[in-house]
Amino acid sequence: MSAASQNTSLFPEIEPYQSGFLKVSDIHELYYELVGNKDGKPVMFIHGGPGGGCGKRDRCFFNPETYKIILLDQRGSGRSKPTASLEQNTTWDLVDDIEKLRKHLAIDKWLVFGGSWGSTLSLAYAQVRILLLLPQSPVSL
Repeated sequence: MSAASQNTSLFPEIEPYQSGFLKVSDIHELYYELVGNKDGKPVMFIHGGPGGGCGKRDRCFFNPETYKIILLDQRGSGRSKPTASLEQNTTWDLVDDIEKLRKHLAIDKWLVFGGSWGSTLSLAYAQVRILLLLPQSPVSL
């Protein structure tokens, strides 16, 4: 059995210390959870898909002693409501949702990390977030 299949490079599975739903539109409520160090460096994990949602393995990419790990099920995905909804579900809606969660959790700065579609969404969010930080930005969330 290879080291990759044994997940030896990942941290052990842990359970969330907080989870909840964030209402982001008239129809969408997003599931999120926090694991790791409550006072740690915040890192946001953005899952692939779309449609899949976060799982236990997604909690294991970062050292839970160092990081406050935030996981979010995107619109129509995982435990978010409504399930499999495509209404009001564009890339820019998802980018807005990430920013709404950051504000909801009162996080000033965080690391954003994604796999597959999540990496694309992370880059889109980072581009918008950088524009928000520039003086006289044409973008507002």
